[in-house]
Amino acid sequence: MSAKSLNVNPAVGAKNRVLTRSKTIHTPRLDPQAGREAVKEHCGIVGIYSLKGEPVAERIVKGLSALQHRGQESWGIAIPGEPIVKGLGLIGVGAAANARKILRLAGNRGIGHVRYSTRGRTTLENASPMDIKGEFSIAQNGTVANTEDLYPLVTGEFPILDDSNDTRLAGYRLLQHYRREHDWTRAFNRLARELSGSFCFMILTKEGEVLAARDEAGFRPLCLGYDEENKTHILASESCALTALHADFVRDVQPGELVRLNKDGVTVTTFADSPRHYHCPFEYTYFAHPSSTIEGHNVYETRRQLGRVLARKYRFSADVVIPVPDSARPAALGYSEESGIPMEEGLMKDRYRKKGNLRSFIEPTDESREEIVREIITIKPVVEGKRVIVVDDSIVRGTSSKNIIRALRDAGAKKVYMVVTFPPIRHPCYMGIDFPTREELLANRVDGEDTSISELNKKVANEIGVDGLGYNDMEGLTKGIGLRPDEMCFACVTGNYLGLKKDPVVRTREEMKA
Repeated sequence: MSAKSLNVNPAVGAKNRVLTRSKTIHTPRLDPQAGREAVKEHCGIVGIYSLKGEPVAERIVKGLSALQHRGQESWGIAIPGEPIVKGLGLIGVGAAANARKILRLAGNRGIGHVRYSTRGRTTLENASPMDIKGEFSIAQNGTVANTEDLYPLVTGEFPILDDSNDTRLAGYRLLQHYRREHDWTRAFNRLARELSGSFCFMILTKEGEVLAARDEAGFRPLCLGYDEENKTHILASESCALTALHADFVRDVQPGELVRLNKDGVTVTTFADSPRHYHCPFEYTYFAHPSSTIEGHNVYETRRQLGRVLARKYRFSADVVIPVPDSARPAALGYSEESGIPMEEGLMKDRYRKKGNLRSFIEPTDESREEIVREIITIKPVVEGKRVIVVDDSIVRGTSSKNIIRALRDAGAKKVYMVVTFPPIRHPCYMGIDFPTREELLANRVDGEDTSISELNKKVANEIGVDGLGYNDMEGLTKGIGLRPDEMCFACVTGNYLGLKKDPVVRTREEMKA
C-alpha cells in the first residue's frame, strides 16, 4: 500500500488526499466469558510536528492543558531521543514541577497524553506514552475491550507479565505486525481486525514520525490542525487544543484513517472501513470541551439545543432554571430560552479548594467523586422559596444527583425538578466510559425491566428525591446533536454493542479495579 505525501494547511481541501483502502475482516464473536477484562481509558492525546525545527515540548504541555478535562490522573510527554517524561495528577502542576526537564527537550516533534482510567490503580507505570521496545512510544484514547485475545498473541514473543493495560498490549501487537509488514498502514489494518472496542492511537516512531490512527467505527474524536505562522502540524483529541495552540482546524481525522506527520508534511491513508460509524453521544453531552467542534457540530451549541429539546418535552412549572456545573450550563440556557423561565447560577463549584475545578464523573473512586460534589456551593438567595428546575447532562450512579438535590432542599427550595440531556444509562460501556457494571447504574437498579421512560422517570425521581424528573430519549438526543441515529453508538442505552467485533466480557467492579 502507498500514499502520496501532502502538506496540509487550512487552505488545502480534502480532494487532494490520496488514500489507500483495505477491507476490514470482522473476527468471529468469541465466548463472552473467556479471558480477562481490559483496561478502559478515556483520555486526551496530542501530537505535534514543527516543520521549522522548533522545540515542541512546551506546546505539547499547552495542548494537554486544554485537554485536561479528558483526564486528570496522570500525564506524559515523549520526544525523540529523550526519556519519556511522566507524572501523576494534573499536567499544570506536573509541568511546573518538571519545568527544567521539559525545557531541555529540544525535539521538533513529539506526543503527549493525559489519562483517565476506569480500571486498575493510578500508577506512574500505567501513565502514557509508553515505550514499546525502543521502536516507538504509544498513547491511546479509548478502550480495547478484548485484551484476553491479544495477551496470548503478544506473550508468545514478549514476556509481558501484566495484561491489565490495553495500550501496552496493543502497542506490542502493533510492533509484531509492523515487523512483519514493514508498512504502518498494513500493520494497522492487521491490528484493527483483531481489536474490539475503541481507539485513537498516537505514536512517535524511533525515526521521528508522528502517527495517529482512529478506529473505523469512530467512537472517539480526533482532529488535525495547522499553525501557518509556525509551520506546525498538530493532531489532538479535540479542536479546543488547536485553539489553545493558535492553530487552525483543518478537519476531523476520519474513522479508519492513519495520519503521518514528518518532514515532508502530512500523509493520510485508510487502513480500515466500516459500513457505518458509532460516534459517542456522551462526548457531546459531557466529555468534550464546549468550545470544541466534533464531526462538524459545535459542542456548546449542541448542548444548548439539547436543553431546548428537553424544554419542549418536559414543561415543569417553575421559577428558575439552574445548571449543574459545569457541563450542563449550555443545556440550562437552552431550556431557559425555550421555556421562558429565567436561568440563574444556583450551584457553583468552590474553585478555591483543591478539587473545586475538577469534574466528578471522571474521578476514579466514589469517595473522590463525592468530595467534589460536596464542594459545590448552593447560592441560597437563588433557590430559597422557589420552584427549581435542575438541568444535568446525565445520571449514572445517582450519587451526585442525590447530594445536589439534598443541598438544594437544605437551602430552602420549595420544589425541585430535574431534566437530563442523556437518556437512561442501563448498560455498561466497553468503548471508554467509566460505567462498566450494570449494578452501578441507577436506571438499571431501580428498573431493570426496560420499561417506558415515563415510568422510569417516576422511579428515578423517587430514588434521588426530586418532585419530577425528565430523561431525554434517543430521538431527542439525536435531534439535539444533529447526527443521524445510524452515526452514533447507543450501546449504554440499549445494550446492543453493534460497534464491537465480539461480545464484551462482563466483570464486577471488584474485578475491574483489582
